[in-house]
Amino acid sequence: MAGIPTAAIAATGLVGGYAAARWTKKRPLGGVALAAAGAVAAREWRRRAGNATAVALGGAYVAAFAGSHPLAKKIGAWPSVCAVAGGVALASWVAVDRRK
Repeated sequence: MAGIPTAAIAATGLVGGYAAARWTKKRPLGGVALAAAGAVAAREWRRRAGNATAVALGGAYVAAFAGSHPLAKKIGAWPSVCAVAGGVALASWVAVDRRK
């Protein structure tokens, strides 16, 4: 996974998790996609930038998932998911990926 930016992994997990849940109508499947990408991202965050950064970005990932729900009531589901995925991707890029 060394060549894939962690920002892309995290954003894909949030968008892909929502897409899987919505299109299959099986929320647990979306949760599996969300968790799998989150685990890969967390592993890479830890490997590339250390434990403290991994914990902070992991918290941001979980907060983005949780925050997308109330935000969706205000701006819609897809805009909400895209907004929080973009926020986590930006944080991941700033904290980890731009160091290359």
